[in-house]
Amino acid sequence: MRRCVKGLVAILLLMTLGMPSSAVRAEVAASGSRKTAPGFSLPDSSGAAVNLSQYKGKVVLLNFWATWCHGCQEEIPWYMEFAGKYKDKGLAVIGVSMDDDGWKSVKPFLQAKKLNYPVVVGSQSLMDNYRGYGMPVSVLIDREGKIADLHSGVVDKSGWEREIQQLLGESSKPVSK
Repeated sequence: MRRCVKGLVAILLLMTLGMPSSAVRAEVAASGSRKTAPGFSLPDSSGAAVNLSQYKGKVVLLNFWATWCHGCQEEIPWYMEFAGKYKDKGLAVIGVSMDDDGWKSVKPFLQAKKLNYPVVVGSQSLMDNYRGYGMPVSVLIDREGKIADLHSGVVDKSGWEREIQQLLGESSKPVSK
C-alpha cells in the first residue's frame, strides 16, 4: 500500500509542478540510448528458476505488482492478453510480485487468476535496480536485453501495446563471435 501511495504522490507532484504531459507519458527510448536491464534469477511458484538472461532475443514485459494493488489487478488481464497474442512473435511476460508475505498471498492469487506467464517474488532492491517507484511498475525490455521503456503506475493499454508491437518489429542484432 505504501508503494502505491508513493507512486500516486510522485505523479501528483509532477502534475502540480506543471510538467508537460510527455514527462509522464510512456515512450520507447531510442535504441542507442537504452541501458542494459539488471539481471535476476528467482524461483517461480513451482521452484523453477526464472532468469532474465534466458529471454535474450525476446521482447520482455516485466511487471512489478502486488495482490493488494488495484492498478496491478487492472493491468494483469491486459498482460495475459498480450502474453497470448504476441507469444509467437517473441513476447515474454514476467510478473514480479512485491507482496511482503511472498508466496503466502501470491500462490492463491495465481490459482484464482490462472496467469499464463511466469511469476516470481521480488524484492524492493530488485525494483530499485530498475529505478521503479510506486505500484505497478512495468518495464519493456528489447531483444538485446536493454530497457526500452519503464512506466510507474497503470499504463495506457493501447499505447503500451503499440510499444510492444514496435519492439517486436525491431530486429535483433547478430551476436558477434
